[in-house]
Amino acid sequence: MSNLQNVDLSSGGPVAGQYIQPRLAVLIPCYNEESTIATVVGDFRLALPTATIYVYDNNSTDRTIEEAKRAGAVVRSEYRQGKGQVVRRMFADIDADCYILVDGDDTYSAAAAPRAIEHVIKDSIDFVNIARISTVTEAYRLGHRFGNKMLTNMVRFFFGRQSSDMLSGYKVLSRRFVKSFPAMSSGFETETELTVHALEMRMPIAEISAPYKERPPGSFSKLSTFRDGWRILMLIARLIKDERPLKFFGTIGLLLCLLAFGLSLPLLVTYVQTGLVPRLPTAVLSVGLVITGFLTIFAGLILDVVTKARQEMKRMAYLVA
Repeated sequence: MSNLQNVDLSSGGPVAGQYIQPRLAVLIPCYNEESTIATVVGDFRLALPTATIYVYDNNSTDRTIEEAKRAGAVVRSEYRQGKGQVVRRMFADIDADCYILVDGDDTYSAAAAPRAIEHVIKDSIDFVNIARISTVTEAYRLGHRFGNKMLTNMVRFFFGRQSSDMLSGYKVLSRRFVKSFPAMSSGFETETELTVHALEMRMPIAEISAPYKERPPGSFSKLSTFRDGWRILMLIARLIKDERPLKFFGTIGLLLCLLAFGLSLPLLVTYVQTGLVPRLPTAVLSVGLVITGFLTIFAGLILDVVTKARQEMKRMAYLVA
């Protein structure tokens, strides 16, 4: 990032002897967006005249590729289905100093990009989330709004509170973020993985707000409220297990111990009163639950040490990217 500290974003090119023009890449994953992709490409060409705009088609069955080429984008294809697959391919293929990741559905404002890029270039921010502001009810389906709020709050609770709209598809990223991002997700849960990666690496993070509008006529969301919501929820659970193992396994172990205590309390009262243990299977179950609970907590402690070592290695990879 050190070669990008003095950049004039308002100019059309570098100023001799003073400024270095950053390489900007606009990354647009697309699937059946023929009615909107030309508008999106045109808006970003206007907002960022020095940027290279890449459209990665994901097996579209309409005229998305033709429309993107007509609008002047560099068009490539990723045949493995899913937004996460496309993001992985884009991050691997494209080399730039600053990346603008945005959906091709013409719901995000291209005018917000220069402000976010300025954070990345001038302030050395690695991850800028562009939170959505919408006064149009139709811009969000009810289930999407509720699911976004619930899942975002889960991530805020476990990983950090720097993002208020985790599932926004509009993000601006530094090169070292992109080249250190593991990209393990295959579908729409990739936005969650992006946010958690930034939080776990303790990267410099910023969030700005920008207008969000409803899809234009003829454009339809590919996000399934329940299927993709469930996949995002499972990803969050896996990330908590992988990145917060002591909290994950410690909670399970504590619950097992509490359950054992609840089952054994009546037995203890009976034993104190009569000196007998009339329900031996319950007593055996309680002892088993306690042993399992303590083993689970101990496993969490061991995995926590392993996780910290792995995070240190990831941090080193991020710093040298």
